Amino acid sequence: MSKKALVEKTKVKDAMLFIGGEYVEALSGKTFDTLNPATNAKLASVADGSEEDAKRAIEAAQRTFESGVWSKMPIEERSDILCKMSDLIMERVDELAYVETLDVGKPIKESRGFDIPRAAQNFRFFAEMAKYMVHEHYDKHNVMSYAKYAPAGVTSLIIPWNLPFMQMTWKASAAMASGNTVVVKPASYTPLSAVMLGEIANEAGLPPGVLNIITGPGSTVGTTMSTHPYVRRISFVGESNTGKTVMRNAANNLIPVSLELGGKSANIVFEDADLDEAVKGSIEAIYRNQGEICLAGSRLLVQESVYDQFLEKFTEAVKKIKVGDPTDENTDMGALVSKGHLETVDQYVQIGISEGAKLAQGGKRVTGFEKGNFYEPTVLYDVNNKMRVAQEEIFGPVIVIIPFKTEEDAIRIANDSIYGLAGVVWTNDLRRAQRVVSEVNAGLLWVNCWYIRDLRTPFGGAKASGIGREGGRHSFEFYTEAKTVTMKL
Repeated sequence: MSKKALVEKTKVKDAMLFIGGEYVEALSGKTFDTLNPATNAKLASVADGSEEDAKRAIEAAQRTFESGVWSKMPIEERSDILCKMSDLIMERVDELAYVETLDVGKPIKESRGFDIPRAAQNFRFFAEMAKYMVHEHYDKHNVMSYAKYAPAGVTSLIIPWNLPFMQMTWKASAAMASGNTVVVKPASYTPLSAVMLGEIANEAGLPPGVLNIITGPGSTVGTTMSTHPYVRRISFVGESNTGKTVMRNAANNLIPVSLELGGKSANIVFEDADLDEAVKGSIEAIYRNQGEICLAGSRLLVQESVYDQFLEKFTEAVKKIKVGDPTDENTDMGALVSKGHLETVDQYVQIGISEGAKLAQGGKRVTGFEKGNFYEPTVLYDVNNKMRVAQEEIFGPVIVIIPFKTEEDAIRIANDSIYGLAGVVWTNDLRRAQRVVSEVNAGLLWVNCWYIRDLRTPFGGAKASGIGREGGRHSFEFYTEAKTVTMKL
């Protein structure tokens, strides 16, 4: 569909709360504005939910869960409804992608080519997998024991602003496939695509109250969602300090939590790597989604013997990245989510330079796009891993390049971080690859690739990057309660 046709077809709607299968205003009647990061112009008004709004969503979810209309529905029927939601997402892929791009500031080719299709895949994957989960069964003498996995109950899902629709569906599809009811809080910066899932749920025949979506501040809505006694699971994606707050809140009612938090992942390039392949993959690993991605390979470790050669190739490739209008099909990198975040990213670049890092490319706002939050893809090199730009999550289009001498140095530098979400290794030596991935302390590691995900595998981080694992059976284990039944025969 052409951009003109898409603009004519897609009317960005004001966002209301979705509770019990209906769109409703906040009890206070208050709203806030969500802005287009490319222009900082108003996109839509958004319902400003409160603690009371969160409570009524949780109570609606609890009533639906207790009714058994979803939790006791045969798994085949639940699966059919969730697969229908997957189909409807793909029927509306252009519209959803366009709204996502306007709200987040990311290139339309990423929204349409990856984010929204992946969201549809999330629903279909967990809907199908739920039908084939294997339950344990043990016999010993005249006693039989088996494990029964029951839905946990009301599940709170608190979603970040960088990949709102994809992240929401990743969590909600697994929780609902397990038989739970869910309450979702999208980030206030980017709520528009998330709220649209309510329309899709109703059209697919999802019973009212299974899915509830609440917009509003984390200090009120998010706090209620992590402290309410009806809530039996919390899955949170965001920065590490907020994750700690969620965990403290959940502790009062002993609510199990799954936390996917910050990252400062090491992207290690060895001298025997295919440098052209490593450059291409490393560009993707930091500048995709404007660098606003927790899995970004934001610390680029390069072996000294190929350091200068790699730096030259990498910098030349960065210069070819097209930054501009996110709705343009040819744009490679769009706008940062807010003015405040743009200022934070720029402050980090200046801090890095003041600490002794050298600037090879970027380091300033994009000329000609002053109304929006556009920042040049930036390369800082000759960085020491003790610098703030190497230790703190910038969450923007800024790479720090660090030289290393030996394999042992690379592992030491990679692990010298409070984070442990992901890592990348570029080498043609299979034994070296196995040694390094065994020693780097991270939840996800890629060898000669990045961001390839098999949804059956566990996803999560170590250290300050989070607690717990989701994906495949790990999601079903988190969103259910295991009951052991033992019978004397």
